[in-house]
Amino acid sequence: MKGPWLAQATPSWPVSSAPGRSHEQPGQRAGRFPGRANMELRGGRAARLALSLALLCSALEAAPAGPQPRAAVGQFWHVSDLHLDPTYHITPDRTKVCSSSKGANASNPGPFGDFLCDSPYQLILSAFAFMKDSKQQVSFMIWTGDSPPHVPVKELSTKLVISIIGNMSSTIRNFFPDLQVFPALGNHDYWPQDQLPVTTSEVYNAVADFWKPWLTDEAINTFRKGGFYTQLFESGDSSQPLRIISLNTNLYYSPNSVTVNITDPANQFAWLEGILETSSQKKEKVYIIGHVPIGYLPYARNTTAIREHYNERLVKIFRKYSSVIVGQFFGHTHRDSIMVLLDEEEKPVNSLFVAPAVTPVKNVWQMESNNPSVRLYQYDLLDYSLLDLWQFYLDLRDANKKNESNWKLEYIFTKAYGIEDLKPESLYEMAKQLSVPNSTLFEQYYSNFIVSYDKSIVCEEGCKTCQVCAIQYLDYSSYTDCIDREAAWR
Repeated sequence: MKGPWLAQATPSWPVSSAPGRSHEQPGQRAGRFPGRANMELRGGRAARLALSLALLCSALEAAPAGPQPRAAVGQFWHVSDLHLDPTYHITPDRTKVCSSSKGANASNPGPFGDFLCDSPYQLILSAFAFMKDSKQQVSFMIWTGDSPPHVPVKELSTKLVISIIGNMSSTIRNFFPDLQVFPALGNHDYWPQDQLPVTTSEVYNAVADFWKPWLTDEAINTFRKGGFYTQLFESGDSSQPLRIISLNTNLYYSPNSVTVNITDPANQFAWLEGILETSSQKKEKVYIIGHVPIGYLPYARNTTAIREHYNERLVKIFRKYSSVIVGQFFGHTHRDSIMVLLDEEEKPVNSLFVAPAVTPVKNVWQMESNNPSVRLYQYDLLDYSLLDLWQFYLDLRDANKKNESNWKLEYIFTKAYGIEDLKPESLYEMAKQLSVPNSTLFEQYYSNFIVSYDKSIVCEEGCKTCQVCAIQYLDYSSYTDCIDREAAWR
């Protein structure tokens, strides 16, 4: 399972691809000050200006604050779906390159992987080396699960799954020994896969031990019982604390036969509502993290990732506490997508982000996959509202061809979509733009959805309908209305 540690040069930030932000790196906001020439005032002009400024100051004290300069910015990393395949190796027999291809011919295997295989260790090392060498000032990292590979059940075991999660946990700690990490379990982080239980288990206990360096005793004790936890993130830069709630959404995942007919698996719903109610009273802000996302899958019509009745319940809870929750972060789909939670009056109240995977794997029958990716969020240090997102990726074909991993900036969210920030109102405006017929913005969104896998792949008609409805409508009633409306319009 061990692989070579990569020596990698510090990447130069490709900021030239971000119009309007020349020479600006994440975490830096260019200040624009008037030139000295404009400040040279003489005689009466200076006196009049002084009087005007005094009047303006007194007026501002009484008036509500208008638009302010962008506040101090904090940052955090998000990685998801590492899916290490320890069997990956280059061999003339393409069917034997990796177990995760399930006997299919690997398409074009190289040192950093193949689109029909899960991640070789070298790919995962290159991702973390890039993040470390970028020298970004980050407050923490979120890691939304899935360490083991996509292989037949008989090829894994509880012992192997535990070993792989342990390997990935220690790899992250080796790269970032002093960084706070908030992890979440994925549906593959168990054996048999998807069958995560509602009580303590060998896997929950082993993983709790791996994650002790990052989590409090209280969080660890909760995790042992059901694979979820909550923990405060204390920051000296903010007037209020941030609460992380790491959900075990795998308990609601459709293939999980353990939880069929259980109203509240592991009592997680009751626990979640209790935590959010307390956070509301204490005026905390909350980030929700998890593996399997809520809402509808953007690539499968009328299909939720979790069971529909569980989805309805989570949507109801998140609406109720939308003033407390300032961000939601998931993985699982391996694709790059957003959702905007609307309240009953269709007002945007929450921003949700699904991060694309590090693994590039796809099934033989799938037309598209994703390039390996990691992302960096920027947030307001005062209230934890989300300001921006920098998406990075590795062009897998190019990396294999050149035998070097050149991770690059794919896009900056606000620049790519022409919005001010990542708050629900901004995402809602963006979503409406994506819905417009023949939207070039949607073409860009879909290219980002598959992490620049293939610019020639287009998403039209029914494909686009699934995407735009999934972005804006997370509950059954509004989603089905959207699908029906789009179908009638076409």
